[in-house]
Amino acid sequence: MSTLPQQKLDEVRSIFEAFLKKRNKRQTPERFAVLEEIYQTEDHVDADELYVRLKQDGTRVSRATVYNTLELLMECDLVVRHQFGKNQAKYERAYSYWQHDHLICMDCNELFEFCDPRLQSIQEMVADIYEFDMC
Repeated sequence: MSTLPQQKLDEVRSIFEAFLKKRNKRQTPERFAVLEEIYQTEDHVDADELYVRLKQDGTRVSRATVYNTLELLMECDLVVRHQFGKNQAKYERAYSYWQHDHLICMDCNELFEFCDPRLQSIQEMVADIYEFDMC
């Protein structure tokens, strides 16, 4: 579990509040609990792991709320989903975090993150050549 600076958590909460308001969605404590749980961890979590963590912390939340909130968080670019092979989708925080890539050990399924600015440069160059916008 990581300790996130309160200022960053406040920024993320404000972005999510504005997003929900613009979409006429309710700003429920359960939705913000999902957001905070994602932003308090450095690992990649699947929706079921997230649900279990919230329940263990005493948060009254349903699996449907967790899944629906993750979709909302992806829509407002606060969370990113990764599909690593045939495994269940994993989620990680996305706001104001460094660009990185992932390697997965084929023997033990352990996930490794790494950053190499050369990869970002190559992606940008290929996007320019083919006139794509990177997202």
